[in-house]
Amino acid sequence: MKRVVRLGDLSVRQGVLAIALLFPCVFLGQQQKPQDQGVPDAPTPQQPDSLGNLTSGMTPGKGSPEDTPDAGTNTTQVPPAAGSQSSAPDKVQTKPPEVPESGQLQKDLATFRTTVNFVSVPVTVLDKKHQQVAGLTWRDFQIYENNQRERIAVFSADSVALSVALVIDQSLPRDTMKKVNDSLAAIQGAFTAADEVAVFTYADGVNNPTDFTAALGARLPAVLEASKKPGEYLGAPINSGPFYGGPRINGQSVDPNLEPQRGNSGFGVYPKEIHTLNDAILAAGKSLSTRPQGTRRVIYVISDGKESRSKATFREVVRYLESNQIAVYGTLVGDSATWGLGYLDKVKLPLLPLSPDNILPRYTDATGGHLYSEFSENGIQRSFAELAALARTQYTLGYYSQLAVLDGKYRNLDVRVLRPNLDVVAKRGYYPTATNLSR
Repeated sequence: MKRVVRLGDLSVRQGVLAIALLFPCVFLGQQQKPQDQGVPDAPTPQQPDSLGNLTSGMTPGKGSPEDTPDAGTNTTQVPPAAGSQSSAPDKVQTKPPEVPESGQLQKDLATFRTTVNFVSVPVTVLDKKHQQVAGLTWRDFQIYENNQRERIAVFSADSVALSVALVIDQSLPRDTMKKVNDSLAAIQGAFTAADEVAVFTYADGVNNPTDFTAALGARLPAVLEASKKPGEYLGAPINSGPFYGGPRINGQSVDPNLEPQRGNSGFGVYPKEIHTLNDAILAAGKSLSTRPQGTRRVIYVISDGKESRSKATFREVVRYLESNQIAVYGTLVGDSATWGLGYLDKVKLPLLPLSPDNILPRYTDATGGHLYSEFSENGIQRSFAELAALARTQYTLGYYSQLAVLDGKYRNLDVRVLRPNLDVVAKRGYYPTATNLSR
């Protein structure tokens, strides 16, 4: 027989004890925890090798590569301009490019170029006052090959050593030639100890007084001194007499260029000038094509830009230059650099009154070089240093072409800077050859 205990029959103490036995959770509440829920251990201290895993891909003081895409360059990152395309999401350039450490660009480019579809593009950026713009980063640039945007794989603003083939026009008029001769002594001051220079001269043919030699060595000034020539003097025109129309054999003119033309017999005849500029640039380009990897290949021309009687054509020479990563820089002199023309050329006015037979601007435009027009001796001397600085301190953009390798077809290049009021100077394109892509 079971005994039923009523709470009313118990004393207060007994009632409390009964409730505690029947409903233990009321008194224990949240203070009682299940026995199978243990207290969590303290965090285990990280070992040195674990820290190494946490910091992989980071350099002390620089953070991760994604956070500092321009680490290692000698420029200061400039925030994107308001409203520029660089502020929009970029679906092509999602990964930052390789940024060689300062001073390592020449060594690293040789490594990148072991892949034959790697293309290196030197770029100069100028403001409206024709001053070089520094401080840009890879985010400020876009590059297109045959209208297809390419991912920038390498970016650098480091200065590089120059391999310069100096081409001097010796077919200039005597007064212009004297200004050039007097300014040649200033050329050496435009170079550094890391540069090398070869000298070419031309008039009615091409000469090579010296192959590549140290830019600051004793040989270069000696060769430049020996390269000074008096220039050309055509004299007064021949209006009559036995030599009018040039020498003749059996009544026939030996040189048709000296034959009087219909309608101009009263103005006399001048011998046709000879300016083998195409041949000189081609000879300089062939010499530059053998220079070691990592240097910037530059042909520097001092001339009035006139061309006549070369064996090589302009198209043939430009194709060779574009196939070998060679840029043409130049200083225009003589009647191609009349008063004020140097300034007008620098700001790129569309109606530039250049001589119709002056082809030097076409060379610089096609190869991504630069051109000054200087009439005075001081201007010629100043142009040496300024043009050398432009060639040395360009931005370097590298990418891996998506097109078939060595198809032999010309590829257009379009380099854009995502900032207003800036001009970009770069080569217009290239021909994919083993020499061009792999160096």
